[in-house]
Amino acid sequence: MKAAVLYEVNTPLKIEDVEIDDPQDNEVLIKLEAVGVCHTDLSFMKGEMPVPTPVVVGHEGCGIIEKVGPGVTDLAPGDKVISMVAISCGKCRYCAEGRPTMCPENLNVQMMAELPFFKGKRLHKGDTDLHQLFGLGSFAEYCCVHERSVVKVRNDAPSDVVCLMGCGVTTGVGAATNTGAVKPGETVVVYGVGGVGLASVMGAKLAGAGNIIAVARSKNKLDMALELGADHAVNPNDVDDVVQAVKALTPDAQGADVGIEAAGVASVMEQTFASIHNGGRCVLAGMAPMEAIMTFMPFEFLLGKRIMGTVQGDIIAQVEVPRLVDMYMDGKLPIDKLITKTFPLEEVNEAFAAMENKEVLRSVIKIT
Repeated sequence: MKAAVLYEVNTPLKIEDVEIDDPQDNEVLIKLEAVGVCHTDLSFMKGEMPVPTPVVVGHEGCGIIEKVGPGVTDLAPGDKVISMVAISCGKCRYCAEGRPTMCPENLNVQMMAELPFFKGKRLHKGDTDLHQLFGLGSFAEYCCVHERSVVKVRNDAPSDVVCLMGCGVTTGVGAATNTGAVKPGETVVVYGVGGVGLASVMGAKLAGAGNIIAVARSKNKLDMALELGADHAVNPNDVDDVVQAVKALTPDAQGADVGIEAAGVASVMEQTFASIHNGGRCVLAGMAPMEAIMTFMPFEFLLGKRIMGTVQGDIIAQVEVPRLVDMYMDGKLPIDKLITKTFPLEEVNEAFAAMENKEVLRSVIKIT
């Protein structure tokens, strides 16, 4: 089968013929149909986040199960599934507490590009074993993954749209509805309205936010944010002080109830925190480079301000993803509007170039 392999950071992906093993205990083999092109992949490809190489990248995959390994009981050949960027073991204290994205198994999967539970490698190029980013490796014709890395969804959902549920959409929507716990009537500001930020706008709208402010430097992104439910758009290029410009749009100019940072830039995270009022909540959903540092005044925390990180929007995937897919199919969550362009697998590098050049909101690799 063909797969996009990263052999060294800051080098183009190579489309290679690789071998894939049959699924082993509690694993499934998926014939992929579509994969979202997510900025998170780019962070690893550029070396901003560590990853062992060679590695097959890609994680927002959607396709049809072709085979199941021993012990798989809840999934069967023919099921449509979406691969999840976060896995849960189902047994640890976090999973038991209803916080599966906090599962410690994620550290191995996310940082070492290993299959969960140290189950070895399933991809090979000759005598060389290949890693799978997030235990997935979705920029390929097939992937072999643990059953807890996927969620079954309705078969009539279009794979080239709902694949975005694997990371960006769930992270953004969940940052608003779960982590930020947006309440009806609250003011929400979203800094960075790419794929995750636009999903955050939709999530804030779903939660009943009374005032949504989108902040970005790209006019096309701000225009889409307004179309998806934002009430105001602020371009930092057009104002002297972006924080003051945001605060001026909030009640009594005190700041937003909830700030969501989806740009993955440390200085923007600081601006987001500065844009919330005393007692407000700041959610960091963007992935900044590993070595990035933020600076805050400790006194502000004594005023009740809070900063919270989020892993895939703190979702409970098996419950929330099928619901979100249903909402899309019912016309209540128009995530298809995020997709600007589709590419074949052979043009995956062009897809990432289009992302970096801000030519697209989101793009999708169509495998079949």
